[in-house]
Amino acid sequence: MIRHYEAIGLIPKATRRDSGYRDYDEREVHMLRFIGRARDLGFPISEIGQLVALWQDGDRASGEVKALALARAAEMERKEHELRAMRKSLEDLARRCAGGDRPDCPILDDLAIGVEHVSLRCVKEKG
Repeated sequence: MIRHYEAIGLIPKATRRDSGYRDYDEREVHMLRFIGRARDLGFPISEIGQLVALWQDGDRASGEVKALALARAAEMERKEHELRAMRKSLEDLARRCAGGDRPDCPILDDLAIGVEHVSLRCVKEKG
């Protein structure tokens, strides 16, 4: 990931030792930890760039940081609801499936319905 962070300009390219290994000073290590913590909290790279800029700006308005955090939390809540709905659907499909040796399977039937809807939508868009 560090190579990627350098490539997109999130962090400056590190100095290299004669061995080719990157050499970081304490400030750079602190920056990498900051980025890692932001990733752990679910921030995407684009927002981490904003957070880094705000962190480095002594004149920043903390309201901007709070707005980013609240927006990320709201997005996580939305995804959480989606994941719960998907889990409930899968559990319901699994309950309806006998799971025996017979070929009929409500899980596959449900997946096939989704394929038919996508296929029909594609046909309508092309037509």
